[in-house]
Amino acid sequence: MQDMLTNIWRLTSYISNRFIQFLEDLVHRDTNRWTRNFRVTPGLFSSVHCAKGYTGSTSSQPPQIGGENNGIGERKVSNNCKELLVDKRSVILNVNYIFSTIPSILLKRIKSRAWKTWHGSSDDIGWLQHAPEMPPVQDGTSRFLELLSDIRNGEHSLPTSFVYLLIPGLFSNHGPLYFVAPKRFFSKMGLACHIAKVNSEASVEHNALELKQYIEEIYWGSGKPVMLLGHSKGGIDAAAALSIYWSDLKDKVAGLALVQSPYGGTPIASDILREGQIGDKATRRIMELIICKIIKGDIRAMEDLTYEKRKEFIMKHKLSLDIPLISFHSEASMAPGVLATLTHIAHAELPSLPLLKFSIDESDSYVESGRQVPVMIPASAAMAVSALHLRLRYGAKSDGLVTCCDAEVPGSVVVRPNMKLDHAWMVYSSKHRNSNEPNACEMCEALLALLVELGDTKREVEQIL
Repeated sequence: MQDMLTNIWRLTSYISNRFIQFLEDLVHRDTNRWTRNFRVTPGLFSSVHCAKGYTGSTSSQPPQIGGENNGIGERKVSNNCKELLVDKRSVILNVNYIFSTIPSILLKRIKSRAWKTWHGSSDDIGWLQHAPEMPPVQDGTSRFLELLSDIRNGEHSLPTSFVYLLIPGLFSNHGPLYFVAPKRFFSKMGLACHIAKVNSEASVEHNALELKQYIEEIYWGSGKPVMLLGHSKGGIDAAAALSIYWSDLKDKVAGLALVQSPYGGTPIASDILREGQIGDKATRRIMELIICKIIKGDIRAMEDLTYEKRKEFIMKHKLSLDIPLISFHSEASMAPGVLATLTHIAHAELPSLPLLKFSIDESDSYVESGRQVPVMIPASAAMAVSALHLRLRYGAKSDGLVTCCDAEVPGSVVVRPNMKLDHAWMVYSSKHRNSNEPNACEMCEALLALLVELGDTKREVEQIL
């Protein structure tokens, strides 16, 4: 790095010196040509042409050399021509000054970009905890674990008086199994449960409007208030809908649980899209190619998760505390064994090949379903590597994409389970499942059960007051 800066310095100095020499030669050549064309006497220029061009006289006739006004005219000619030479010398000095400062300006810019790249999101992580006038959070982990234990023992307490809406996060349109398992789990219990059909790659404000219309449609169709559970960006979209359209939704929404949502922002998005760092324009072009051209999304979907955009939005749109709020976050495992973990993401369909039927009872639909195979990707391994990166660079605990402190919504009840869960665990199932540990469906049920309890407690307090 030092050798490169030294070479840049030498090249810049060489170019600037050559350019300055060129300007000096040009000015001296013009000066010599100018003095050869006019007669010069000691102390003054006596050319009629010089007097005509540079005396500054308001008269249309050039002053005559000789006679009564000879001394005055000569002094005017001499002074103005000297001023012309002084101006040319000052131009040379200014050019010298400008080009002598170019290398220092270039070095300062390189240092600024290098520092901004190295510093990254160090000053932004956890900014919600230090922001003035932010309400404190409450710890609801112990009660959550109690409800989770009851659910695993077969005690289910979710009432049928609500409609439960699951809101997926970024890139969920490309994961057909996103929230499918929890929805089936709730439906088997006789609960009205839906997965919000929103464009996961759209901006937060765009999805906020879509969710507002979606909630109103559910409410007017069922007559029941809606319980919201949003994962990742889905929680941000839901919170934005309540913040912007609270007057329209306050009687239709019973609570909101934000699961691993970067409410304060995420260093992953900020470090990728931060302006003023090394390679910022090239990185942005790559992300625009991936999101806008390949995925057919909106770059604002990722921009809205940066610290800069989240600060701007939260300060502009306040989230009401009149409804129960839960923030759930976790820490990803960074153990070496996680690197071999495969996550069940979606299904890929095999080409239409003739498959043999081994019995007459096998239907055509069964044979067709046999052409679909599960897609396994190392999502857990990627989250582990990302979590290790955030821990080493910023010293922050995270699920691989969202730091724990940035997932805590001010004024909410925070759930901090002592479990190693990565960012994709709550919506996708792992290939290696331990029956002795709770699964994602049971975790979602416990969060919603806690949300219902908070709503009941809030109504009881309001009745007493």
